[in-house]
Amino acid sequence: MAKQLGLKKEIKLPAFLKIKHVSLKQLSVFTRQLSTLINAGLPLVKALYTLTEQLDGYLKEVVAKITTQVEAGDKFSTCLGRYPRIFPNVFASMIKAAELGGMMDEVLKKLSTFLEKEERLRNRVRSALIYPAFVLGVASIILGLLMVFVVPTFSEMFADLGGDLPVPTRILMAISDAIRHSWYWIILGVVGLVFAYRSFAQAPKNKLLIDKVKLRLPVFGNLMQQVAVARFSRTLGTLLKSGVPILVALEAVRDTVGNEVIAQATMRVHDSIKEGENISTQMEASAAFPPLVVRMVSVGEESGELDNMLLQIANDYEEEVDVAVSGLTSLLEPALIVFMGLIVGFIVVAMFLPLFTLARLIT
Repeated sequence: MAKQLGLKKEIKLPAFLKIKHVSLKQLSVFTRQLSTLINAGLPLVKALYTLTEQLDGYLKEVVAKITTQVEAGDKFSTCLGRYPRIFPNVFASMIKAAELGGMMDEVLKKLSTFLEKEERLRNRVRSALIYPAFVLGVASIILGLLMVFVVPTFSEMFADLGGDLPVPTRILMAISDAIRHSWYWIILGVVGLVFAYRSFAQAPKNKLLIDKVKLRLPVFGNLMQQVAVARFSRTLGTLLKSGVPILVALEAVRDTVGNEVIAQATMRVHDSIKEGENISTQMEASAAFPPLVVRMVSVGEESGELDNMLLQIANDYEEEVDVAVSGLTSLLEPALIVFMGLIVGFIVVAMFLPLFTLARLIT
């Protein structure tokens, strides 16, 4: 009877099948709601319990654990630091500053705004890649079908005709044969290249080299630099405005910029501040930041409004990212059309050249 009752229990997925991911959207909504509840006068533990009932997925599981730990006497920032894959260093640093300054609701509100802007920035970059990825995906499927089903039919017909085939036709038939008979080697090769690239990119020196190359790419390099500078400015400005010490803030910024060149420049700024230098001086020496950004940071330091100046820089560069994404999209559309036209044109010419030769022989 106990076994029969046990069959009615909810079936739990194995741990390795659970999706342990929390989106920035989920995190920003959670932060905004927590700020609202604390501002309404609820104690932190009660607010966390209330939100846990409304959450779902992996975030619900994590917040439930954090709630238990906070109730047991741990600091909220300490608990957040135990889940760095969910709550970035920026999150824990700002909460720690809030605990010291007693402005939890205000800091949470700033943090939710920061997360919302970061999500918007990521979506802008993704939007530039969705269209070309979709077009290339559909084109690859169509070309694959042509190579597997259409070209072999022509190949059999050409074999019956005999004679020497034109070079483009021989190239096309060789590609078709490779796809049909060695497709598994092609897939293994692609997977192997992906794994090799990931292994290569994990080493710090190699990651720095790759990010340097990315920043020098035509069109894309400028966009990547704008995104990195916007993240640097937004993160550092938000942390400073929330009362986080500048050295701690720079350490948190290092992990959020998304580019090793800017990350290493950030740590050089961090080390130079320890020695009593200005932020702008080391930023200029690193050559990783645009001159305009350096000048604006220098003005912010002199006026005592560094946090506000950094947020202004972030706003300006996020607008530039918008313009760059629009320009990139308008540039990629005709480029993809021309690229696909050349490929389709090559296939058509390669398949019909032998037919033109045959027609001349008949006449």
